[in-house]
Amino acid sequence: METSPRAWGKMEPGYIQLHNRGLLQERAREAKEILRSCQMCPRLCKVDRTAGQKGFCRTGERAVVSSYNPHFGEEAPLVGNGGSGTIFFTHCNLLCIFCQNYEISHQGLGDEVSPQVLARMMVQLQNWGCHNINFVTPSHVVSQILEALPLAVELGLKVPLVYNTGGYDRVETLRLLEGVVDIYMPDIKFLDSSVAERFCRAPDYPDVVKSAVREMHRQVGDLVLDSRGDSDKGAPSETPGHAPWPVTEQRSHGIPGRGNFQEHLRERDGAVEALRGSSLTSGPLPEDIHPGIRASP
Repeated sequence: METSPRAWGKMEPGYIQLHNRGLLQERAREAKEILRSCQMCPRLCKVDRTAGQKGFCRTGERAVVSSYNPHFGEEAPLVGNGGSGTIFFTHCNLLCIFCQNYEISHQGLGDEVSPQVLARMMVQLQNWGCHNINFVTPSHVVSQILEALPLAVELGLKVPLVYNTGGYDRVETLRLLEGVVDIYMPDIKFLDSSVAERFCRAPDYPDVVKSAVREMHRQVGDLVLDSRGDSDKGAPSETPGHAPWPVTEQRSHGIPGRGNFQEHLRERDGAVEALRGSSLTSGPLPEDIHPGIRASP
């Protein structure tokens, strides 16, 4: 088995091609401009993050990272033999009250990093043998990722990129990532606006996530697996194991891609009372699972 980074697909990642044409740097500049009156995500806070102002995500001009390491708990097609190279970004544009990473998303555990440091993290993960770079909770730091990528390419980065998101993404922002991201992995948390309002103050979440996943799928298509069951391109999606029933009908809601049930629910502090008796506290029954969805063990 291979333990060193390899070119997972037959083609080099698209971000390298964009970099060689000067387009990656252009995307980074465009994204940086968005931060000046931030509309990076659907919250549309319009604060000047380049001046240190912070909106809902509590992140200024620089990204905050809680940890980076090879991760073997991701979906099997991403892990391979060397693990998925996860970079966990601190803060979030959703702030679900049941978040399993509460200390990171709500309490801000992590350190600010410069573009140079973020680039070196990516390359270090590659050098450790990771098969991809997995950006976890990236929706609020797309600009910072794009700014660091050209530096990482110059340092030798060449593995696929994974965009591991809560699904609250603007289509306009995702279009900046076309040809950059190889694998999109959205969590589809709710398809009921009242539930989304109750648990993350985002009643527009159902409409946003549907549009976002369609855009992701348009860019990269279905998840493509090689003979080993590994993947370097495509758009799977996760639905939390405790999600309300409508999420299990992924295809009937016009959401493309391969589905995968995951448990991401954490009863913590004030979330316990809010969760008690809600539709989030019981998982789907086997007969509830739509044929287009694969339930993971």
